[in-house]
Amino acid sequence: MAYRLNRKISDLEPYDPISGNYRIRLDANESFLPLPEEVRQNLAQDIASMPFNRYPDPCCTKLCKAFAGYYSIDPQLVTAGNGSDELISLIMTAFLMKGEKVITVKPDFSMYQFYASISEAPCVVVDKEEDLSISVDQLIAACRNENAKMIIFSNPCNPTSLGLAADEVRRLIRCVNALVVLDEAYMDFWDQSLLGEVEQYDNLIILRTSSKAVGGAAIRLGFAVANPVITRALRAVKSPYNVNSFTQQAGIQLFSHKEALQKACGELISAREKLYQGISELEQKFPSRLHVYPTCTNFVFLRMDQAKEAFDFFLEQGVAIRFMGQYLRITAGSPEENQEALRLLREFMNR
Repeated sequence: MAYRLNRKISDLEPYDPISGNYRIRLDANESFLPLPEEVRQNLAQDIASMPFNRYPDPCCTKLCKAFAGYYSIDPQLVTAGNGSDELISLIMTAFLMKGEKVITVKPDFSMYQFYASISEAPCVVVDKEEDLSISVDQLIAACRNENAKMIIFSNPCNPTSLGLAADEVRRLIRCVNALVVLDEAYMDFWDQSLLGEVEQYDNLIILRTSSKAVGGAAIRLGFAVANPVITRALRAVKSPYNVNSFTQQAGIQLFSHKEALQKACGELISAREKLYQGISELEQKFPSRLHVYPTCTNFVFLRMDQAKEAFDFFLEQGVAIRFMGQYLRITAGSPEENQEALRLLREFMNR
């Protein structure tokens, strides 16, 4: 009798990013800045002396200390992971019993629903408002009505580029009897973080990444920050050697160069503002065809009736952006890349 895959994975398709060679990539929200030369040189020296025949530090002690030092928090509250994706999957698997419900919002990061399904946790999706903002009252009501054990969402949001103010997030945390997983992957570009407040709550985990403002997408490094009780549980359920030695050393070097990282973040914000301003000027010219949302991330999110046609036009010109139904998401690139993206968008709108 032939083996058959179970129902939860039998119809899944592997992740399929935009493939092909494009002269400009503005589709993945990566930093356009290379690592500082000092970081590269120091990392090369670390690699030269790395004991490849030994397992990495299972506690990521120096890495968590460097991360905590950068954000001025207690390293005892930090757990490192193989990208935020591993941590999301781990949290879903460990903090939910089979059948317990998790709530997320829509639109938001699609992997929340994916990991919930793999963990066999029913996922309740709360639609955002017409302007794509989050209604905290609706989230609180849904959590109570569904007896949900977890709420997870990104703030600022990927893909909408919008943020939920810290006071509203605090209200949500205090009004639900559920674990709130707050994905702050893009919070380096905004000022509403709760990172310094995690010890005040018994139901909060904050996720951070090295793939955006830090410019370390290649090393797959994420962090979870929570109170001591939750942190102890996270460290107990993760695999012992989940972050390899190379990634640990790269992360240590990155977070040890605070001034360079903050300067890079400023450049990314400046690039975002120029891209946003350019598209806003186009919206004024074509108000019935184009709308760009306010942004507190490193990308812009716009609604277009001809989004698919615009997406295809960009690809034909060798520029990759992200297509999402009636929306487009465009990562802020270098000044030259932004100029080219704006030129193509103007050309498309005028033709």
